[in-house]
Parts: sequence; structure tokens; C-alpha cells
Amino acid sequence: MAPNDSAQTTEEGREPRAGRRMATRYAVPVAVAGVAAATIGLVPALAATGDPELPKISAQELIEKIAASDTEQFSGSVKITTDLGLPSLGGLGGAAGSALVPKGGAGASGSTADPNAKLMELTTGTHTLRVATDGPDKQKVSIQDDAAEYSLIHNGDEVWAYDSASNEAYHAASPKDGEHGQKGAKGAKGEHQREEGAGAEGAPATPQDFAKEALKASADTTSVTVDGTARIAGRDAYQLLVKPKQSGSTVGSIKIAVDAETGTPLKFTLTPSSGGKAVIDIGFTKVDFAKPAASTFDFTPPKGTKVTQAEDDKAQAPEVPKADAGAFAESGGQKVIGKGWNAVYELTTPEGTDVPSATSGDLPAEAQSFLDALGDKATGAFGSGTVYKTRLVNALLTDDGKVYVGAVTKDVLVKAANQAK
Repeated sequence: MAPNDSAQTTEEGREPRAGRRMATRYAVPVAVAGVAAATIGLVPALAATGDPELPKISAQELIEKIAASDTEQFSGSVKITTDLGLPSLGGLGGAAGSALVPKGGAGASGSTADPNAKLMELTTGTHTLRVATDGPDKQKVSIQDDAAEYSLIHNGDEVWAYDSASNEAYHAASPKDGEHGQKGAKGAKGEHQREEGAGAEGAPATPQDFAKEALKASADTTSVTVDGTARIAGRDAYQLLVKPKQSGSTVGSIKIAVDAETGTPLKFTLTPSSGGKAVIDIGFTKVDFAKPAASTFDFTPPKGTKVTQAEDDKAQAPEVPKADAGAFAESGGQKVIGKGWNAVYELTTPEGTDVPSATSGDLPAEAQSFLDALGDKATGAFGSGTVYKTRLVNALLTDDGKVYVGAVTKDVLVKAANQAK
């Protein structure tokens, strides 16, 4: 096992309109899951066998190795296990998707191939994926079940999603340069050059982005050390251990396995500050850095497939393999309270939309049960509201229509709301 060196690294760290009460009720608690899903991204990771002997490297050198990685092409198998502490989402998929995106968007399509609704499944349980990437314009992710497969394919200016179980497909235009916080950079080097585009407006879209986001923390808020070596998907890797110094974060530690040859993150494991098993364990079981065959990204709907088309330019599908965590507040104001691991986003519903409490009784029984399982009343100088909880991301919804969300505890959310009052 390579010796452990350490270093400190730095960095400061639609809602529906009035009248759509039920959609609003779905939006906030499900958006908590959506933020978590976005945090997960579709970044690869999995188990290791043996600890290879590798040259000594410092934490700062390993961070620079990640930043310098120019991996544009790869394919392989990924296993994702998530335990966010969420109750079952059964029966909520369609409603959740509709509430999380603007009217007319993918989530409002009603199709079982709807990308936003389908990717919500990754917030619970264990899933096996096949992934392939050939630069910024070609990606494919397939979610494999026992008797069916769901595929999301980005090829040039088109995005296709196909659900073999229902024989339904969804077709939309690819997001244009600059959308979702992206700046149209080409290749993995471009990914690093557009660092500012991967924050609140856009979830991490590649393993490089995801690791970079995890490393966005300042010396006075974060400890970063090299934690030995590992063997991931048949490749030698260094392990980078990231820990918040601040109290109040729901993140206990993050371990990133970094390919020793290419600098590409191969494994990502997030353990909560509350203890227990990992909230997120994502990684390659197989990986190949060769250029995938061009046919990998071709798709023609099978005969008899029900195809749902995006209605207009506003209904563009998400980038593959991206999940847009901020869609539920797309039309509201937003600001950040705090820094580093304790950053809290304040979201304001448009035009002062009244947000009903979780006890108004106008929801289906399964939705009410979901809310009851997540909700916890809170009061303070800000007034009163409800905290919706997962093991990673929590959100405070106040009775006067503001939302405070972050990977922080209930106390930090209440403090942020009080500060903003």
C-alpha cells in the first residue's frame, strides 16, 4: 500500500403557479430526492480487490491529476447503490416527474420513458448500468432490470429514451450550449475549463465533474488526504479521502478512487455524518477507455413503439447522464446562505405563491404517506414550516413560501432561515 500523504485544499464554497396546490405539495419533498439524485449523477464506482503498490503521491498532486485528466471516451458497467432513507416512491413517479419540471417538459409527458421520472428510481436501492461516452456529444446510459432495459441516448442534437418494458420512447432536442449551467466546452478538458457551470445551475455530468464538485471546499472547511490505494474494475487506483471540518453537514466523508494512469475517478462513496452504511456507493465493475463503436449511440424506435415528442424548445430532455436538481425552483429567486459544506440555497416561489402545509388533506393517500414519512415541523424567527429529510439532502419549506435546501442538518436550515428573515 502506498504511504499516506496529506494536504489541505481550498475553495469558498417551477414551482407551479398559484392554484396548482397539489403539484406544489409533490414538488418540495420529491425535489429533496431530486437534489440527491443530481448529487448522485451517474458517476461510476465499485468494489476493489487488493491494494496495489503505487508511487507516493500527495493529496494536492492527486487533485491536480484529476483536474488534468483528459478522458473523453470510455464504456463499461456500473453498479449504483443508494440509501437516502426515503420511503418507497411507488405510485408517485408520474406525479413527482410532473411537479419537478415546467409544464410541457419531459416530466409532464406521461410517458414511461420520461427521463426525469425514470432517473428518480436511482435514488433508492441497487441498480446495474451500462455506460458509454464518446466526447461531449455522444453518451448512453442503460438501466438493466431482470426482464427489461431502459436506455437514455444522446447523439449529436438528439436525445432518445426507450423503455423496453412498455415499448415506449421519448424524443427531444439535446440541450444547447450554455443551458443547465453548461458552457459548451468540448471534451473532458473543456469540462474542467467550465468549472463555474457545474454548480447550482447544473448537476455534475461526468465522473470528472462529480469529483471536482466534491473537492470544492476551502482549507478552513475541508480536510483532504490520500488514503492508500485500491484495485477498481481491474485497474490500479489511489484513494482520496475528503472530510468536512464544519459541524452541521450531513456529509461524514467522501472517498474517491482515482485511476492511477488516467486520473479518471472510478469510484465514489459518500458516508453520512449520522453513521451507518454509505448513502451513495457508485462505481465501475468493468471499464474500457477505448473509443466506443459509433453504432452504440444509434437508435431507431422498434416497430410498434409509442413515441412521445417534446412539445417545444422548452421541453428539451436533460443531458445524458444528467439529472437537473434545480428544476422545481426554475422560476423562483435563489441565493446562497453560508459557505463550504454548510451552504444553504434559499428558493422563493414565484409571485408569492402560497405553499400549503403537509396536513391540508388534499392529497392522495400514498402521497400523504410519503410526505408524513419525510416531514418534521420546525419553528424559529422565520416563522413556521416543515423540514423534509433524507440521509443526505434536507429541505425546509416555510409556510410563507420559501424553501431552504442543502446537505445540512435541520438546525442549520433553521439558522439559515432565521438569518434570511
